[in-house]
Amino acid sequence: TYSWRSSPMAGKEMKNRGGKCLKEVHIVSEALKTLYRQKLLPLEKYYGFSDFHSSSLEDADFDNKPMILVVGQCSTGKTTFIRYLLEQEYPGSRIGPEPTTDSFTAIMHGEIEGIIHGNALTVDPNKPFRKLSPFGTTFLNRFQCVHLPNRVLESISIIDTPGILSVAKRKISRGYDFPAVIRWFAEHVDRIILLCDAHKLEISDEFSHTIMALRGNEDKLRVVLNKADMVDSQELMRVYGALMWSLGKVFCTPEVLRVYIGSFWSSPMRMTDNRKLFEQEEEDLFAGIQNLPRNSALRKLNDLVKRARLAHAYIISSLKEEMPLVFCREKKKRDLIYDLPIIYSRIQQRYQISPGDFPDCAKMQEQLISHDFKFKGLKPKLLAGLDELLNTDIAKLMPLLRQEEDQADKLLVQGGPFLGSHSRPFTEGNPFNHYGSNGESDHVSDEEWVVSKDKPKYDEIFYNLSPHEGKLSGTKVKGWMMSTRLPSSVLGRIWKLADVDRDGMLDDEEFALAGHLIEVKLEGFGLPHELPAQLVPPSKRQRKNSGTEKRDND
Repeated sequence: TYSWRSSPMAGKEMKNRGGKCLKEVHIVSEALKTLYRQKLLPLEKYYGFSDFHSSSLEDADFDNKPMILVVGQCSTGKTTFIRYLLEQEYPGSRIGPEPTTDSFTAIMHGEIEGIIHGNALTVDPNKPFRKLSPFGTTFLNRFQCVHLPNRVLESISIIDTPGILSVAKRKISRGYDFPAVIRWFAEHVDRIILLCDAHKLEISDEFSHTIMALRGNEDKLRVVLNKADMVDSQELMRVYGALMWSLGKVFCTPEVLRVYIGSFWSSPMRMTDNRKLFEQEEEDLFAGIQNLPRNSALRKLNDLVKRARLAHAYIISSLKEEMPLVFCREKKKRDLIYDLPIIYSRIQQRYQISPGDFPDCAKMQEQLISHDFKFKGLKPKLLAGLDELLNTDIAKLMPLLRQEEDQADKLLVQGGPFLGSHSRPFTEGNPFNHYGSNGESDHVSDEEWVVSKDKPKYDEIFYNLSPHEGKLSGTKVKGWMMSTRLPSSVLGRIWKLADVDRDGMLDDEEFALAGHLIEVKLEGFGLPHELPAQLVPPSKRQRKNSGTEKRDND
């Protein structure tokens, strides 16, 4: 295999920086945790909130890193998308045209690579998965957590999901309630990525049920039309329109969903007609993901307010008032379930509650059918605490949130394709829009240069591009590099690694190094975060110290 050596100093520096960021985020998280325990949790327990809605929150729900849920039909590129984010494979991942992922996999940061299985995960207080145990043994046997030392995972965690079954396989049972599991994750994650394939636009029964399970979390949802480089411009326009029409029927919302178009893998593009569009779409999508740690505390606050505003206590107390003490309870129960929309309307008028603060009526009716209707009436003390939470306590946290947003630069996802996602094309010293770590190895030796044997063929290309004073500008090199059809995010990293002296141009050795890195990438290997010693051009090795000093000044 082709391996790279990373600088231990850079890793230590990143670890310290990551620890500081997490400490800052926890300021608001600790306050939310205390408010939930004192004022909202007692009310949820008193009125049986978890019997009808989501389970109660635990400390891990407030303390853990932002999570991304990746959902889609079989072979839409979910695992490939995650590999593109991490720039490496995770243990147990497999990519192929057939359904290859049959498990829910939580990919989280860990110093030592390893796998924890579902039954152990649900008893770990440090993981936010303890409330998944009611879904049963069949699900837990299909659930695992992968620990991976990866820079991107220092800021976020990712949930990979099984492929949604197509129409032909809709009658196959998974052995657990798949839409219910998706709903649980949707309520607990910060971002939902729904991947669609340009060649698979049919909406199967399970796909429809999965999308319906995401309702109520549309603010977290991002739809991605993947593998878009496999169709030409005319076909892409038709595919995009067909996808919007299909999704509109399932979501049933007046707003038009934003669909991101692109091909999220490091392989060369098959058709480059819409390359610029794909790059802009990727930049928009990744900018949102990169900001997740910054917005994590705000998301937790929003979810807490959403739980607190739900008119569950008023619904339960109204049903309690209507139920007889002894006689005709079953008949009255059926009548109340049938008349639930009228009860909703009555509560709205009586307590001046917005219709948006009520749970889905059909879902609530379904939950009530299997309930014993042993409810409790209104408790003014608990409701007073809830009003104080919404009207006073949350307002006191807003300045703290703004203070964290002022330090936003420290709270961004780092590494992988997120290097330089906010820069413009052709920034100084980088014609491909990406900056990042490209310091040489700490121990540069006099060992033979790996690129030497291939340098003559790269010299021929170099001099055909008409260098000026022995160097090629970024503009001249860009055209040649883009002819490889690799994504610009990959080419940008190659440019930064190859421009060792950081003068914004490439000499013959740096150009040969760029060609070597391109070939390595085309063969399917990953790129190093820093330039290994054996790849540093000989003429640059004696200038290592001055180069390092220049980078520090920059």
